[in-house]
Amino acid sequence: MFSTEFLIAALIVVLIPGTGVLYTLATGMTRGFTASVIAAFGCTLGILPAITAAFLGLSALLHAGAIAYLMLKYAGAAYLIYLAIQIWRDRGPISFSQDVPTQPWRIIRTGFLINVLNPKLSVFFMAFLPQFIDPAGAAQIQMLGMSAIFMIMTFAVFLLYGALASLVRTQLRKPRVADLIRYSAATTFAALGARLALSETR
Repeated sequence: MFSTEFLIAALIVVLIPGTGVLYTLATGMTRGFTASVIAAFGCTLGILPAITAAFLGLSALLHAGAIAYLMLKYAGAAYLIYLAIQIWRDRGPISFSQDVPTQPWRIIRTGFLINVLNPKLSVFFMAFLPQFIDPAGAAQIQMLGMSAIFMIMTFAVFLLYGALASLVRTQLRKPRVADLIRYSAATTFAALGARLALSETR
């Protein structure tokens, strides 16, 4: 049985807006609820490598190896800035042009990469999950269970964000509103990319 402390802490972490939330929101506003569900699914899948790394102890190695950590960090930062440029130019996976279709696999791929290329996610799991492991029980089974709960929470919360975003989709038909949201989204992704690139290695 999972502790109440873990459930509350995990929910708080999931509710805090990050790149995955922003991507799901943007997808919901530009493509509607169904697309936001696909985006949420892609972002949730992107957690799997971090969970696997934490389960195998690889994230400790990543945290200890400065070069590996820096490579992943800069790759993630570059991808976020790339997305910012694409959004600003109204191209790519988050296009605000209503007549441009987006294939589901592209939405999933983008959401997946956003989380995979976040080095702090694997370090986070290595530091977060062990705090709630009961020494009297099987650590690996508990870790798998908590990881599953975290992913379910992530998907559910992202669905909620996507649903709320899709409700205001009709407002995007106004060119000024669409441009404002597009430039704001591009600026936000660029800022997050810069923040990741300039963050401390440890």
